[in-house]
Order: sequence, then C-alpha cells, then structure tokens
Amino acid sequence: MRLETLCSLAGLETPSDTRMAACDVCAITIDSRAVVPGCMFVCIRGTRADGHAFIEEALQRGAAAVVTEREVPVMKGSGAVFIRTDDTRRALSRLYNAWYGHPAKGMKLVAVTGTNGKTSVSTMLKAMLDAAMIPCGLIGTVRCVCRDSVLPIRAIDPNANMTTPDPAELYHMLAVMAEEGVEVVVMETTSHALALHKLEPLTFTAAIFTNLTPEHLDFHGSMRAYFEAKASLFRKAELAILNADDASSRELIRHCRGRVVLTSGGAHEVDYRADEVDFRGVDGVAYTLRSRRACIRLSSPIPGLFTLSNTLQAAACALELGVPVRAIRESLNTLSGVEGRMEKVKLETAVDFSVFIDYAHTPDALENLLLTARGFRRGDQRIVLVFGCGGDRDKTKRPLMGQIASRLADMVYITSDNSRSEQPQNIITDILDGMDRGRDHRVILSRAAAIETAIREARAGDIILLAGKGHERYEIDATGKHPFDEKAIAVAAAKAAYPHGWHRDKDNGKGNGDL
Repeated sequence: MRLETLCSLAGLETPSDTRMAACDVCAITIDSRAVVPGCMFVCIRGTRADGHAFIEEALQRGAAAVVTEREVPVMKGSGAVFIRTDDTRRALSRLYNAWYGHPAKGMKLVAVTGTNGKTSVSTMLKAMLDAAMIPCGLIGTVRCVCRDSVLPIRAIDPNANMTTPDPAELYHMLAVMAEEGVEVVVMETTSHALALHKLEPLTFTAAIFTNLTPEHLDFHGSMRAYFEAKASLFRKAELAILNADDASSRELIRHCRGRVVLTSGGAHEVDYRADEVDFRGVDGVAYTLRSRRACIRLSSPIPGLFTLSNTLQAAACALELGVPVRAIRESLNTLSGVEGRMEKVKLETAVDFSVFIDYAHTPDALENLLLTARGFRRGDQRIVLVFGCGGDRDKTKRPLMGQIASRLADMVYITSDNSRSEQPQNIITDILDGMDRGRDHRVILSRAAAIETAIREARAGDIILLAGKGHERYEIDATGKHPFDEKAIAVAAAKAAYPHGWHRDKDNGKGNGDL
C-alpha cells in the first residue's frame, strides 16, 4: 500500500515529501526483529522495552517508514520516512484497521466487559445468534471463532493469555470475518485492551458490563484507573447493557454515549428483570425474564447464581439485537456449559465424587464459585478446593483469596498457578497470610500432585473444585510455558486411584478403589 494512502486512511499526518509519500509499504510491525525491506516500524513504549530504542536496528533491516512519539538523533539523514504522532498505540490500531480496509464497517460489534463473566456472556450470546441463523463471530479468551471455524491467534508473546488480541491479529480476524459474511461479532473486551487503545478506531452497536471487582491492579495501579479503562468502552457504544446489581453501574451510566438498558437478577426496577427464580442445584437455574419487549420463561443447565446474571445479560442483548425468543430459549436450554467455567469433568470411571474446573482467579470469582458449590451440595458433602495465584500479578488479592478459601471450603489444597518469574513458595506464603490456619488445608507445590492428591483422598460425595486455570492448557513458570491439561490429569488420577470403580470402606467411610 502506498504510504500516503495508508497514512490518510489511518488519520495520520501524510509526509510532506511527495517522493517519500509515494513509496510502498509492504508490512507493519512493532518488532524490530521482524522488519523487512519496505516495512513500517511503529515504536511502542512497552512495560519492558521502548521501541524507540530499536529504530536504528529497524533502519538497518530496511524499514521504509518509522512512526514515533518523539524525535531521535538517528532520524536525520536516514533516508526513511519518519511520522510523528502523540500516541503510537492509538496510531498502531488505526494503521492496522486501515491496512485491512476498515473490516468492521458494515458489521455489528458487541463488546462484553467486566471483571468476571465475559467469556460466559459472550459464549451464550454467540449461541443465541447461532440459533437464530445470524452469521456471527466470537473473539474471546477460550477461542476465536468465525461462524463455525476456529481462528488461531499468533501472539507476539507466547506466554500471553490474550483475551483481546493485539491489533495485528485483531484487525486481521475482523477482515477474515467480513470476508466470510459475518454480520455480528461478539468480542470480550479487557481493561488492558481499552487502556492500550487496541480498539481505538472501532465503535460498537452494543456494550455489556457484567461487574467490577479488584483485578489487574498491578497494571492499572488503582481501582479508579481500572474503572476508567472499562468506562472508556461505553463512550464508543450506541447501546449500553449494564448490570444494575453491581454498584459500579450507577457511576458507569454517566459515561455512556448511547441508550442505557439495565438488567437485574434482584429487586431493582430495571429494563430486564429475572423473576420467579428457581435454583435447581446441580441441574441449573430457571427464571422468568420480564421486560417491555418480552416475558419469557428461561432455563439453563449451568448451575449457580452467576448463571442467572450471565444468561439475563446475554438474553437482554439478544432481544435488543432482534433475536427471536425461540432462539434465545432453545440455545440456553441446550448450552450445557462453557469450557473452564463450572465445567464438570467426566472422570471415565465410577466414583462417588465430582470434579469441576473453573477459571475463578479473583477474590470475587472464587467466592462466587464456592458459594455456588455450597448452594447445591447435599447433606454432609465436602467442598474441596485446589487453587493457587498467578505470579507477576496483583499480590494484594492473594491473602484475600486465602481468607475466602478457608472460610467457604471444607478442605483446601494450596498449590501453584502460573508462577511465571516468581518462586511458587513465595506466592503460597502470601495466600497463607490470609488463611485461617485452623481450617483443613495442605500445601502441595506441584499443581498436578495437588490434583492427584485431592482425588486420591476424596470422600464419598466430595465436590472437588479446581480453580484458577479454567480453559488453559498450559502452565507458565520461570522456565517458560509448558503443556498442562488439568482435565486430563484429573481423569488419569481417578483411573489410577479407582481402577475398578468406587467402593465404600466400611471402617472409615472413605472411597477406595483397591478393596
């Protein structure tokens, strides 16, 4: 693409030198190591490195244009075109959007943001759109899907868990979806993506707010900054669907540019309300959705209070988008679960306990998970929790999660969870600072060993919760990223401990596969 065309489409200052402006750009990158002759290099100030420090390397590799926030000595006499802008992150998103021909034009974009529930709400909404035969795409934590095809994400950082892809991938995905005739794209939208301006050139048909609890404070620095990042989305949306049961919604209303719709699973006077709620334990939840648009009896086989809120927001958005009631009802009835979200593991051997995997990795999510399990347990069933906290992340939540674990679980195995560059034992020490040491707990450094021990030591009726990793199929430690599938570990552990199925040990009431 001609440089002057690219700059014009991206809203950047076009180079005044006509000859230079007419040069062709063959690619865009923020990685100086990936520069090829004719490439545009965009200098990004990151948390670990500043792209401005690598301009000389980019020029040596043949960069034809460099986008910067400030002047650098190497600019003079280099022969390349230098383009100044106030914010190269904003510019990068606009450049990739222009490079792929403004792919979102003509599609409806729906953003889902909040601390917890983004994946569930997004997955449920996609299921409703699918049931209505509306061509749609999904960009999210678990996977990115164009209609029925999974799209791979090629992250620059292989250790990154990229809920909202970087601009190089995001706008390419949108282009693929546009080419495939997608009409609606449902997009999980993180505070990181908003703060880093990944969505700079996009506007949204609708934006959904689930909730706000302390998270990512290592990145944002304060809850105020965290809130402001989330709030910026609603200045770009024609419709805001807010959870009135979360106190932050009251302030968020002031940031909404478009029409506001409120939902509530409680007693609030709102646009969409859940009435006549029936919590059915492990069999899920049912309720009547009441609004001026419709009165529908809905049910979901997914258990928990959070399912009430998630299904309500997804259904409200679907109705606002014109999805038929039949498609909403049928999709919720048949959606048995969301990967890594209160997902029951099929253990492939006859045992008298159950294992669930959940992504709960914040204090609020862990508390909701444990309260959900306590809500559907029967009699003297124990709640057994296996969890840890991530390294190089907000340390303040560790003792809080320890306190919640010891208060709401009957047995806790504290272990590792993506320790990254930190020592796992140091993370566990932080967790233990908040725990009631008088409650039953054990520290097992290896997460695989902790899962195996919880299953081997299970008692009849136990509800075992593996919290924190959810859909992830890897473990990150100081040596890098390694395959780690805790679903497979749980299945193998159950088969090893109970090869002939579950039998009751009459002497101690515990299960034993070797009697």
